[in-house]
Amino acid sequence: MTIPEISVHDAAAQVEAGAFLLDVRNDDEWTAGHAPGAHYVTLQQVPTRAGEVPTDRAVMVVCRAGGRSAQATEWLVANGVDAHNVLGGMQAWAAAGLPVVTDAGGPGTVI
Repeated sequence: MTIPEISVHDAAAQVEAGAFLLDVRNDDEWTAGHAPGAHYVTLQQVPTRAGEVPTDRAVMVVCRAGGRSAQATEWLVANGVDAHNVLGGMQAWAAAGLPVVTDAGGPGTVI
């Protein structure tokens, strides 16, 4: 299976247009900083919490660098979700100058 992939800029544009952004990193990574509006489900929880992922719109899947999100994307696609792996993950997102925030809304970091 070929895993659908998308650049951070295209993913951000898709999210702005209404796509769902799914962050599958670990708790400490999420707490340090995430994309505004992202929904948090760890990679390990994806199968048991798949009901929280919409099936009526595109889903952009992100992790730190792209490996875990590729696994999540593969599982989601195999289960009928229009999912896309965000290339380079949150590292590429931050490097591109896209916003990273904490739960409190302040500036976040990518660890």
